[in-house]
Amino acid sequence: MNILIIGSGGREHALAWKLKQSEYCERIFVAPGNAGTAQIATNVDISITNFEELAKFADDFSIMMVVVGQEAALVNGIHDYFQGLDYLKHILVIGPCKAGAQLEGSKDFSKRFMQQYNIPTARYQTFTADSFEQGLTYLQSHSYPVVLKADGLAAGKGVVIPNSYEEAAAELQAMLQGQKFGAASSKVVIEEFLQGIEVSVFILTDGKEYVLLPEAKDYKRIGEGDTGLNTGGMGAISPVPFADEVFMEKVRTRIIQPTLQGLQSENIPYSGFIFIGLINVNGEPYVIEYNVRLGDPETEAILPRIQSDLFELFKALHDHDLQNFRLEVDPRTAATIMLVAEGYPGNYRKGDEISGLDQPIEALLFQAGTTLTEDKKILTNGGRVLAVTGLGNTIPEALQQARQTAEKITWFGRNYRRDIGFDLQ
Repeated sequence: MNILIIGSGGREHALAWKLKQSEYCERIFVAPGNAGTAQIATNVDISITNFEELAKFADDFSIMMVVVGQEAALVNGIHDYFQGLDYLKHILVIGPCKAGAQLEGSKDFSKRFMQQYNIPTARYQTFTADSFEQGLTYLQSHSYPVVLKADGLAAGKGVVIPNSYEEAAAELQAMLQGQKFGAASSKVVIEEFLQGIEVSVFILTDGKEYVLLPEAKDYKRIGEGDTGLNTGGMGAISPVPFADEVFMEKVRTRIIQPTLQGLQSENIPYSGFIFIGLINVNGEPYVIEYNVRLGDPETEAILPRIQSDLFELFKALHDHDLQNFRLEVDPRTAATIMLVAEGYPGNYRKGDEISGLDQPIEALLFQAGTTLTEDKKILTNGGRVLAVTGLGNTIPEALQQARQTAEKITWFGRNYRRDIGFDLQ
């Protein structure tokens, strides 16, 4: 079977790597892909939101499955587009329809959804440019720190956590009136800050049944000790020690089941991943956000732990047989470290040659922001450049393997956090 993966990051490289292990996969294509996916699949130079060209390619190359990695394609309705074409209806699209993608595409929608279906989350209010003054009044009476979130997609960077009214007021003005995040911040959700430790939970669901995947914890801040600016993610650990059976039972009964029941009540069909960003507040799980695809860099930590055939899992989704699928998981720990370009998450360098990729290494490498030149050199082409995943019996063992490999891979200004997992050991 021929498979098309939509996206260009480390997540998509990891998906291609995992699917390539299946005996059922004949050819894997990645649109647009990167230098890493080019080594194990065929890259296709089509934008993730050019649905017309993607549909034509799928038809021309007998694609039977489309795995959507990046959220913009889902929020813009790629699932609906393919299902709307008679000659492509047979294709299994891993990713929800546009209505379901609102869970990620609109923070205001997802907060109202959680409130409607009694899913534990932080208290909030939403404001627009027209209600800016009311937003300032709300901030005056709020405790600090406080969380401000751009309503729409902002590449994982549309969240700020001011520590004072003055800072919050300036950020609200920058987002609503200064369009700090473009159209994504035409609405801003202001919510209470929850003190706790985060964990990412993933399910694959047909809207009724689901399979729970390994959980992970990612690290968003650029600086060690969780300091500095937010990024798309600087690393991840899986499994997460505090996500024990007691905690996860609360997640299943209080969050996953009400989420699926809410989708059914709203008559929203769903077929794909739900990534639930949680915070553990004194043993109680609260939802920070929903995503409608796998996370990055969490994917690079959880897929190496999944021993089952990923294609067979997707087929069980297609056949509405998830309740009978038994996921096999490696009990070892995976630790992922993201190597980033100089200047990231601000203005960062591109076009630097990466060295060390040809050395013998133990860890797994998943390329993200890379490109391949005509003379086969691999250059940096993004802020987050490479994910390095180590496996070990403990967090320190997995981290040691990842760090040893990270040290071997260099380019001008290469940066990475050396303290991933510091709060779990």
